[in-house]
Amino acid sequence: MLEPTGKETETYEPPKLVVPVDPSRDHIQGDPKAVLTLVEYGDYQCPFCGAAYPEVKKVQKEIGPKLRFVFRNFPLTNVHEFATVAAETAEAAGAQGKFWEMHDFLYEHQRTLGDHSVALGYAKKLGLDTQRFERDISQHVYQKRIKDDFMGGVRSGVNGTPTFYVNGVRHDGPAEAEAMIESLTAKS
Repeated sequence: MLEPTGKETETYEPPKLVVPVDPSRDHIQGDPKAVLTLVEYGDYQCPFCGAAYPEVKKVQKEIGPKLRFVFRNFPLTNVHEFATVAAETAEAAGAQGKFWEMHDFLYEHQRTLGDHSVALGYAKKLGLDTQRFERDISQHVYQKRIKDDFMGGVRSGVNGTPTFYVNGVRHDGPAEAEAMIESLTAKS
């Protein structure tokens, strides 16, 4: 006969976001002081992140100004050979004030991530200083930032992409708008 251990009543607690949102560092869409926060650790080459991208857009549209959305890089380089350069591409655009435009472009054009000329063409269209843009990417200027995002994710319990945090708590439900909206509104 098995004896009770006392652990039978323990409940699962999802991991917490270890690195708090920092408006001076993080890429934030929406009001930096919004009452609801959705943080994504993502990989631009990950097909699951690509599928979650329009779901996040639905969440933003549904919740509106009460939501701030934060994106942090979590390139899975062991399975996605272009993930790091894609993250560097977004960061290089971000240094010139166009992070979100490039972020959206990369997800909307995932199949072209191996062709740098596609992102460069878009950088030109955005009016970026393309010499600086290309230099920043080739010199890996944002490698530390990307690594810091990645390590913050590891410390916060990220074990795959996409991983979402709702108001500082990992969202273990599906990466679908309805589930994320339910989780966000339950926490408000």
